[in-house]
Order: sequence, then C-alpha cells, then structure tokens
Amino acid sequence: MNKHHEPTGPSDGDQITLRGPAELADALPYLMGFHPTDSVVMVALHGNRGRFGGRLRLGIPRSPREWPFVSDQLADCLVNGSERRGGRPDGIVVFLCQDPADGESGRQVMERLRPFAQRLRTACGALDVPVFEALCITDGRYWSYCCPDERCCPPEGNVLALPGTSVMAAAAAYAGIQVRGSLREMEARLTPRQPADHEQVRALDAAGLALVPRILGGAEREEVGAETLALARRLMKRLGENRPLPASRPDADAGDDALISHDEAAAVILGLQDRETRDRAAEWMEGPDAEPALRLWRALARRCAGAYETHAAAPLTLAGWVAWSSGDEPEARVALGRALRSDPEYTFAQLLHQACNEGMDPEALRRCLREERAGRKGARSRVVRTRQATRSVRPQAAARPSAPPAKARPGAAAARGRSRRQEGQRGRSEHGRP
Repeated sequence: MNKHHEPTGPSDGDQITLRGPAELADALPYLMGFHPTDSVVMVALHGNRGRFGGRLRLGIPRSPREWPFVSDQLADCLVNGSERRGGRPDGIVVFLCQDPADGESGRQVMERLRPFAQRLRTACGALDVPVFEALCITDGRYWSYCCPDERCCPPEGNVLALPGTSVMAAAAAYAGIQVRGSLREMEARLTPRQPADHEQVRALDAAGLALVPRILGGAEREEVGAETLALARRLMKRLGENRPLPASRPDADAGDDALISHDEAAAVILGLQDRETRDRAAEWMEGPDAEPALRLWRALARRCAGAYETHAAAPLTLAGWVAWSSGDEPEARVALGRALRSDPEYTFAQLLHQACNEGMDPEALRRCLREERAGRKGARSRVVRTRQATRSVRPQAAARPSAPPAKARPGAAAARGRSRRQEGQRGRSEHGRP
C-alpha cells in the first residue's frame, strides 16, 4: 500500500524472500497494515516459492469450545476463496497473536493456544492444503508450533526484531507501505466510549420513539429516508469545512465528535437502519465525498452506545465500504470485522467482508451504485420535465375564451320537434306495412 492507500505489488525483480519464522513474524504487520493483536491470521501461499496470496483475520474466540468450528470455517473460507480467485493455495501460514493476561507469561499464552493451532492445522490438512508454519506471537517473542528443533526455536521463544530494522521493514518503507499501529488502536476509532454516554443513549431513545414508527408504518418511510440523507449531507459538509489539524488520531476523532450533536447523531443512526436509506448513503464512496463520509460513519459508530451497539452495524459497514473503495484495505477489514461483531447476521457487512478478504475489485460495486444514482437523477429529470410541460400547457388552456352558447332562433326547437315526430311516423308507416 502506497501513500495513496493503493495496493502496490512488487515486480519480479523486487521480490523479497523471507527465510524462517523470524522473518515471517517480522513481516506480519506489513502484510496486514497493522499489528493484529488478539487475532488469528491465515495467509495463503502459492507456487514453489511460496508467493503470498489471500489472507484473513479473526479475533481469537474466547471459548476453546468454539475452536473446532472456527478452524473449519477459516480453512474453508481461505482455501475456497483462493480457488475462486483462480488458484488453490499450495500451503498456508498461521499466526496466533495475543497479549498475555495479568500474571500470564508469553510461554503460557503459547501453550494455552497450542490446541487451537493444532486444530487449524488439522482443518487445513483435511482440505489437502498443508500448514507450512504456525507461529504464536506474544509478549515481544514468537514461538513455532511446527519446528521441533530447540536450536532455532527454543522453549523460551525468540525475541522479535526491533521495529524498522529488518529487510522487510526497509522494503516496506521503500514501497510506501505504512503500519498503522495496533488493531486495538484502530478499533478504538470505531468503538463507543465506556462507560456509555447517557446523553447519547437518551437521544437515541427519543429518536427511536419518533422515527421507528414512521419507518415501519411505510407511509412515511421515504420521507424519513430523505430527511436522514439530507441531515447526513449537512454533517458531511460541516466536517469537510473543519478539517482536523495534524494531530493524534484520538484528538482528531474528538474534534469530529464535537461537531455533531447527540440529537443529530441519533437521527442519522436510526435513519440508517432502513436498508434503502443505507444503500443511498453508500453512494458517497469516492471523490470529495469519501473523506467526510468516512469521518461521519466513524463518528456515528462511536455514538452507538449502550443497548444500541447493534445499530453500529450500519455506520461501521459504510465506513468499511468507503475505506475499501478508497483502497484502504486494512481499515476496511477492521471496520467490517467490527460490524460483524456488532451484528453477525448483517448481510451487507458479510458480503463486503468476504469480497475484501478475497481481494476482489470494488469497482464493480461502485459502478452499480453510480448507475443507481444516475437512474434516479434521470427519473427526477423526467418528472421535472413533465411538470414543466404541464404548467406550460395549463395557462394556455385557461386563457382560451370559451365560445358563447349559440342563441336559438325563434321556433327552431318546435321545428326540430315536428321533424322528429314526422320521422317517427314515417318509420312506423313504412315498417308497419303488411
């Protein structure tokens, strides 16, 4: 990823060869774009030289009872996703990254996660794809679950290389690849403050009472959608006019939060629960709209406090979509992962998360959204032209004087009456002849 957040692939002459667990452990943050704390990461390898392919990340399940199911799902997702992109992996590298709990050593973390690593290796082997290396990274050290040689992989683990001192770090700096910090720091930009903001919760309660009946009733659903989008547009304009000064990310986010009132945030959050309104908002994914939209969706995700955590799925998914559309895959994966943590059944987040992890091009979806927007504009212009034509015709019709009724000549009515009676008599006489 270069300074414009666009994927940058090395040319054949610029490839970097990683030798051994130490260099693999050092390369992980550059592969992901951040330090994946509390995560299982799987990377597909292709060809005799082990070219890196698709990769996926998931938070380590807290309960060991979930490990068998999660292992099968992760292996299936990575292998089948790689096949859909055109190449079945020849091998897989697994990383388990987790900080020690209070009073726990790094080696204890490694031993505690060993059954999970073994289950992941078994799940990949069942799909005929071997795990070439499985590493545990914790407490500034790494351990290999695959290497039995204590000369290179001692029981106490190996110390990680100092940041910025490896060949991979130098190559990443040359390519413009940046490591954003830890996953925890990235997720903090998308997570409501704790303890819950009671004023925001009260605003969400009030907005729910006012808006949900209007949305569910159907009659005012489109009106609520239009109000939501108009308010979101105003907030984007406000954010765009107040660009944050170079500062830490928490300070920049706090500045954005100060520009949005509790009532405004609540109204947009509730309005985005309508699928059609959310899809319309997804059209702000490129050009000058992208940056203020991403800031708005982040700010709204931070406002989904207390019992409204599941409502964050909509702004989080929109944040992930804008980041992915802008070429920022690390942030996209983090935001979409948070969305699925808020609501595991949120279909839009599921589809985007899968597409992003499989390395698909977001341009296909961007094109669909552009066509939707153009179609609506065309329909509106046709309606406007029809109304203008109607208004231009009506005054002419009203201005045309109506013809006065013709005056009846004296005796004309009586003459018409006699003529009708005579015709009737002739008809009877003609048809009544024997």
